[in-house]
Amino acid sequence: MSSLDDTLARLYARRTFGVKLGLESIELLLAKLGNPEQELACVHVAGTNGKGSVCAMLESILGETGLRPGMYTSPHLVRFHERFRIAGREIEDAELADLVEVVDEQANAVAAESGGREITFFEFATAMAFEHFRRSSVRLVILETGLGGRLDATNVVTPLLSVITRIDLDHTQHLGPDIRTIAAEKCGIIKPGRPVVCGAMPLDASDVVRSVARDRSAPFVDAEAIVSIESVSCDLDGQKLRIASQEASYGTCRTPLIGLHQAENVATCIATLEELGRAAGLEIGIQAVREGLAALRWPARFQVLSRDPVVILDGAHNPGGAVVLAASWRRVLKDTPMGLILGRGSDRDDPDYLRAFAGLVKRCWTVPLGRGQGISPPALAAATRAQGWDAKASSLDEALPQAREWAAANQAAVCITGSLYLAGEVLERFADEARPRVDPVHPV
Repeated sequence: MSSLDDTLARLYARRTFGVKLGLESIELLLAKLGNPEQELACVHVAGTNGKGSVCAMLESILGETGLRPGMYTSPHLVRFHERFRIAGREIEDAELADLVEVVDEQANAVAAESGGREITFFEFATAMAFEHFRRSSVRLVILETGLGGRLDATNVVTPLLSVITRIDLDHTQHLGPDIRTIAAEKCGIIKPGRPVVCGAMPLDASDVVRSVARDRSAPFVDAEAIVSIESVSCDLDGQKLRIASQEASYGTCRTPLIGLHQAENVATCIATLEELGRAAGLEIGIQAVREGLAALRWPARFQVLSRDPVVILDGAHNPGGAVVLAASWRRVLKDTPMGLILGRGSDRDDPDYLRAFAGLVKRCWTVPLGRGQGISPPALAAATRAQGWDAKASSLDEALPQAREWAAANQAAVCITGSLYLAGEVLERFADEARPRVDPVHPV
């Protein structure tokens, strides 16, 4: 095991401290580091679905303007380094190892103080991100929340503007049992007087965003109302979208992201860029938008891993994501039968997720998540059989070749979904067909 592996193992050990929502501990830790977050201008992004894609779009487009945007996202798919990017480049080993040492010293100091508690994995990683961007002289950061918004460790910033993408039911044990309650938690990132861009979402959710924005005198920007997106074409190579806003016509733009929901994510991105231009005095030209969307790479979002047979990888892990994934399949692959490889987290036994694939699935292989996490394959297979599917409990190493062989023999295609953690494991196995990476550890 390398010294970096040893260092990361100490960081991963903080997973045992669990999820602890609240800002007091992260604020104490950042104070000991000299409050690096205060030196950064941030675009703060929350939401249930789409927030990662919007972050990636913003990073790619802003990079085309000549800026060096930082981006902090979670979770990683395969390598911890993925969480910290500057101008599209992941953090280097040496810098990552040094940051862990520096933050670890101060995290231990916080825990040792009277009334202090252990810093969680996500709080630690968030502090690393802020310090990394400060050291690298990054001044504009795209900051994705981890869980919720109000009490999320990233919510220590006063951003240039906030962005809230589509809100759906997810993490109800932490965020609340209904859409309005979850929306209120996400709206915790809205700061007084700072604009908030609201993406397409259910009316119950957007009403909450609008109300909170009004109460905090935060200008409310309705992306769906001010940006028009028309789909020109969509296939396994990507999609072409005709984009226009109240400010500009961007013409027909190409993006390799295929899913139907990516059109609304593009609208949210365009509205954010235009608002950011006003807030920060940035010139973000039409050509930068076109080139940034075309150059975008964001794995495990209706990602085509192979074409003979077709294998699709998607990180959809809640009912809303499953609905969009199924609709995207029907649009791109029409009536092609689906062989589904499915792995689900232990807290994700919602039958609405499975019902989203009604009429598509002909064969199903249920698989475990790494480190024994998630619903056991036999239990998940039983749940899928209740939907009338031909299901088999399996391992991922068995399911992948079996599903591909079945698809090739039946003019079908394979869909692998249910968890971003599963997506990371799959990307490792498709190293020759997807970007090669190492380190399959996926802490939340």
